[in-house]
Amino acid sequence: MNPLSALRSLAVPAVRPEPMAPAALEAAKPKAIPFTELEKLSPGILPLPTNTVQPSGGFEKIATDLVGEVSAKQAEAGNAVNGLISGKNVSLHQTMIAMEEASISFQLMVEVRNKLLESYQELMRMQM
Repeated sequence: MNPLSALRSLAVPAVRPEPMAPAALEAAKPKAIPFTELEKLSPGILPLPTNTVQPSGGFEKIATDLVGEVSAKQAEAGNAVNGLISGKNVSLHQTMIAMEEASISFQLMVEVRNKLLESYQELMRMQM
């Protein structure tokens, strides 16, 4: 007996589902829940919008806010490291957490930039 035939003997045979009757298929389809029913749920389960005002500022504001948040996290991590080195009352755990948050937020910003650049390049390649 070679190793391949030994593995085949241990394999579990595939289970094929039995075909369902049309009535059972219809009953298994997901049903749409009316919005009035959703409103009855407790607020903790489903956050419903409180206003219908669209965010203002557009893409430029979103990009500026993202860069600002990343910069703030980098500054916070730098302050934590400086405080730890100078012997101030800063815990090592909080310093490491601040450094990881800054690193992850920077990586996210770089990936968002890469996707935007990729999208722009794709648009430029499109035929008019």
